[in-house]
Amino acid sequence: MAIPLVYHASYSKLALPKNHRFPTSKYENLRQYLLDHNIANPEDFYSPLPISTDTLKQTHQSDYVDRYINNALDPKVIRRIGFPWSEALLRRTLHAINGTVLCAELAVKQGIALHLSGGYHHAHFDFGSGFCIFNDLMIAAKQMLLQQKATKVLIIDCDVHQGDGTASLSQAEPDIVSCSLHCQKNFPFRKQISDHDIEFNKATNDNEYLSVLRQVVPYLIGIHQPDLIIYDAGVDIHQNDDLGYLNISTSGILERDTFIFQQAKYANIPIAAVIGGGYSRDEAELTERHSQLFIAANAIW
Repeated sequence: MAIPLVYHASYSKLALPKNHRFPTSKYENLRQYLLDHNIANPEDFYSPLPISTDTLKQTHQSDYVDRYINNALDPKVIRRIGFPWSEALLRRTLHAINGTVLCAELAVKQGIALHLSGGYHHAHFDFGSGFCIFNDLMIAAKQMLLQQKATKVLIIDCDVHQGDGTASLSQAEPDIVSCSLHCQKNFPFRKQISDHDIEFNKATNDNEYLSVLRQVVPYLIGIHQPDLIIYDAGVDIHQNDDLGYLNISTSGILERDTFIFQQAKYANIPIAAVIGGGYSRDEAELTERHSQLFIAANAIW
């Protein structure tokens, strides 16, 4: 079975100010890498439509959604997001958010799907933060519940930064379970309360990290019995990431992703994965780190 992959050309079509920290090229680079290394075929890719404002408003404050779409947000709110507003950013945002929804829908149908974007876990009910405008993880989870394609969704967030937006939004959603495994002393400095928060010290290595992961994931599946997992496979846990403080190797990332896919498959739970965060001036290195998710998926499926 070919694993469904979700991608839209708008993901990397975003001009940012010189020396901006966000690596917009990584999405297009990753797609090309997967094709060049025979990890994926062109026919494996699905392209999302833009998400509707009505769908956004089922998770986010109506006024915030309208103001963002119409470029009417206060400059302070825009600065907190970290991107200057543009038509290109709006187009990219609407496609990327719906890309995670599409990824979840495909996972429910086929058991697994992967999104070459996503993981906007710093977006809260009425504001964005940390390069995140709307929370695709929560929106996708909520849509699967509303569409009756799931009754309990488990979000496993392995980005190096706590999913504070996911934590705050999930507090009002008893059928969405949030788990964040993150570096304690890193952004956001003011943490929220997830259903499960697993905090790592700076410089945590492969052995320590994977030992905890092997305990946490089966425990979460066992006590919550989800019928869908949404997995944020951020690679900013890497030892050479520009914004992360952990000491995880590329092989450690592969082992992490492989284990989570194994657990989902063993429990017969559909899993939708997004690539999450990853920051490096070295585009080739960053692409290789993100590719581990797809290598792991092919190995298990």
